Amino acid sequence: MPFVSRPSTPAGLAARHARRVIIALMASTMLGAAAHAQDSPAPADLNLSGAASSSVPAGLAQLPVERQVAWLEHAAQNGEFAPLSDAQLIAVFQELAPDTVPRYVRNGSRLYWECEFQMFSQQRVRGVWQIQPAHMLVRYRRQPRQVYVKWLADGRNAGQETIYDELKDAHQLYAHQGGLLQFVAMWTSIDSARALAQSNHTVRELGIDYVTEQFLSELEKYRAAGVEKPTKIEVLHDHGTRIVAFTWETPSGQPEFYAKRERLGLDLRHPFFRTVEAWDNQGEIFEKFSFLDVTPKHFDDATFDPKNPEYAF
Repeated sequence: MPFVSRPSTPAGLAARHARRVIIALMASTMLGAAAHAQDSPAPADLNLSGAASSSVPAGLAQLPVERQVAWLEHAAQNGEFAPLSDAQLIAVFQELAPDTVPRYVRNGSRLYWECEFQMFSQQRVRGVWQIQPAHMLVRYRRQPRQVYVKWLADGRNAGQETIYDELKDAHQLYAHQGGLLQFVAMWTSIDSARALAQSNHTVRELGIDYVTEQFLSELEKYRAAGVEKPTKIEVLHDHGTRIVAFTWETPSGQPEFYAKRERLGLDLRHPFFRTVEAWDNQGEIFEKFSFLDVTPKHFDDATFDPKNPEYAF
């Protein structure tokens, strides 16, 4: 029977183009590593020479997880995802093994054990959804756990400040409200009704690393329930920045899992989830967070001192 070529579908063309993009990205990784071999080792000890006789892997999916992670780290750090279309990005991340993104964010979590970031937060507290997001500046140190938070002018509770320092008191935080009451600061338990009046999370749970650890903990439960991969991968925008979002749908929802459905948006330049959204068993969203301008820092003691002249305690 004579061979008759079939017209390619848009999905097929996107998949084939994505595979070519993967090969091109991996080739650029190797060429970049070779060009700087005398100055530094290949990124994350990425050794692709055994992947194929041509020294260029035939496809990302065939690489072991550790090499996929190294490739992902290099591609993100060098901005190589920026030129890709949404369809190409989705196809690339669909090629990855189930353990690659989890290991990538786990490896990167340590970078944010001491950092500054801005955060937009909306939650359903005591059954009521916060229509206006809170916009916060956060300075965070994991060890010892120390946190400074300021609610910024364009968000809910503007002018409020909180400081937590476990070296001074592991069970209490120091805070003041905004507006006319900003000069009335007081100590309160981190899990008191006052401290949790605006959030379902304590001040100790404000770090980028907490989001990563929460995801990894839930991932173990997903897999125990037979959910090996996200149910959906898509490209979204958060505050003008593209992210790749992974939706996880759980079979039974709460209370066995943190949420019935959760969507986490991966930053395309750095190893952390830029966005987190969670829905309950009734399909209602109960929290939505965005992390912006995340910058690793080394803070001095004044950062977590209420007497810092930059603060309004």
